[in-house]
Amino acid sequence: MNEQRKAILDMLAEGTITATDAERLLVALEAGEPAPSAAGRPKAKYLRLAVEYVDNGEPGRVNIRVPLALLRAGVRLTALVPPQALEKANTEMAKAGVPFDLTQLKPEQLEELVNHLDEVIVDIDSSDAQVRVFSE
Repeated sequence: MNEQRKAILDMLAEGTITATDAERLLVALEAGEPAPSAAGRPKAKYLRLAVEYVDNGEPGRVNIRVPLALLRAGVRLTALVPPQALEKANTEMAKAGVPFDLTQLKPEQLEELVNHLDEVIVDIDSSDAQVRVFSE
């Protein structure tokens, strides 16, 4: 098996690409065409968080798939939350070590983030866990 084919199958096994993307890449590879880039993929619809871990010798897995439409709706809903409630939430998050200001969250900022999500993959490996954050 050549290296490019193995890399495509590894990405599919890891969940980095969908089966449809893998098929398209393999067909392009077999035809001798350059493989399509991420720019040729449809826009991301989901934010994924996948965690594989070992706890007391037992393997575990968490797989979260959040529709980006839900994130957009949540940002729009912050406009309906009273400023005092947002300030209290900011204070509690800061106490927990999350320096995030909900009063500064704007829908256009989320759209900019969403537009760039298809270019982002975060992999964190340790001896007892693997965390992956990506879009699909």
